[in-house]
Amino acid sequence: MKSDHANPGHLRDFTTDARVLLIAGIAVVVATVGLFAGIALLKLIRLATNIAYFGQFTLADLKLQDTPFGYASVFVPVIGALIIGVMARFGSDKIRGHGIPEAIEAILLGRSRLDAKVAILKPLSSAVSIGTGGPFGAEGPIIMTGGAIGSLIAQMLPVSDNERKTLLVAGAAAGMTTVFGTPIAAIMLAVELLLFEWTPRSFIPVAVAAVIAEVERTMLHLPGPIFPFQGGMEVSFPALAGWVLVGMAAGLLSGLLTQMVYACEDGFQKLPIHWMWWPMLGGLVVGVGGLIEPQALGVGYDNIADMLDGRTIATAALTLLVVKAIIWSVALGSGTSGGVLAPLLIMGGAMGAVLAGFLPAADPGFWALLAMAATMGGTMRAPLTATFFAVELTGNTHVLVPLIAATATAHAVTVLLMKRSILTEKIARRGHHMVRECVGWKDLMRVRSKKQAEERDRSALLGFRIRRRKQDSVA
Repeated sequence: MKSDHANPGHLRDFTTDARVLLIAGIAVVVATVGLFAGIALLKLIRLATNIAYFGQFTLADLKLQDTPFGYASVFVPVIGALIIGVMARFGSDKIRGHGIPEAIEAILLGRSRLDAKVAILKPLSSAVSIGTGGPFGAEGPIIMTGGAIGSLIAQMLPVSDNERKTLLVAGAAAGMTTVFGTPIAAIMLAVELLLFEWTPRSFIPVAVAAVIAEVERTMLHLPGPIFPFQGGMEVSFPALAGWVLVGMAAGLLSGLLTQMVYACEDGFQKLPIHWMWWPMLGGLVVGVGGLIEPQALGVGYDNIADMLDGRTIATAALTLLVVKAIIWSVALGSGTSGGVLAPLLIMGGAMGAVLAGFLPAADPGFWALLAMAATMGGTMRAPLTATFFAVELTGNTHVLVPLIAATATAHAVTVLLMKRSILTEKIARRGHHMVRECVGWKDLMRVRSKKQAEERDRSALLGFRIRRRKQDSVA
């Protein structure tokens, strides 16, 4: 009998067949549904904000700092947090948190199955949380909602577990594209954090979903790029030193923010009350923080625009950074619902605005942009996602090299200083250790219990590397 090496003619680079076209077609439907779900959530957030802070049932763009409630507005986040606690306890506790760890957990441990409760309650709880002043972004909940839509559609069809995972991630990518108009970054997020493989059978449907979502949002006249920025700086070795310095600072900030979030979570777990009440305590901290710095409340997209325009002075940026970091970490640690991406951009940008006076000369907003991307890339350990995200947000390809230098540096700092990221720490605390090393195309990510991780055997790992992948059985 001839070996495969002697007769390689029947072998292929990939096991993908024409069925990928069917899954890509389903991904088009998932993207469209996810797009409208994302738009609905953005409108829900604005409606919740106007009801909570102005008592008006309107979709007008009203600013939180203009609320007529004065000091009484400190209780608005508390009431919103109470509503979320009730929804989590009597609805689904999967709405707690910022969405991405829950999506990862569903993929790796739940056979990519999410129920209808998550698809409904997650956007509602996030709208209440952010609308009542929660210092979060909408992207995490929309990613989770898009993923739930993809999973629900897949569960109605005769698809394999891997195909269900692909459709879940396709919905998540469409959701991220809906919010920010960043299809390339959405695809990279899928590759770096959600797919756990990079093969045509997964990549093609996810890419289709992201592109379809971008085309549809453009046809609906949603803005893009949403934070136009044309600045930059002259390339030189002093400039490179500045890029690396910002990356190092962002890496340290990423580590600090991660530690703050989980220190707060540990503190809440020690309280002698049910976790349903924790968000109320976090909401009180948010309310007080809002009195100190109203700009720290809500999604804060105006802050990002001001930083990129160079309109944020160092003292105001420092105040925003400190207040936002405290109320965000306390609120997230309390188990409320909200995203991390926009807050990371704001806190990183504020740090960049503070450091700008000590760095080489550059156009206004340049150092804030680098720090935004580096903080996002370091905290989420997704440097390519952060790099392309910043480029697509601003429409500025000329900053690509500075961005990758800063995000790679931040990534190096967090990997060397921290065992786990803000995303994987939550999963590890639930008893599952994730290894994100690429030791084989089947093993882009392995999930094992803590005990199994401690008993890891090198010879078994070497055998695992060369084991051939079997096709998923049809569910």
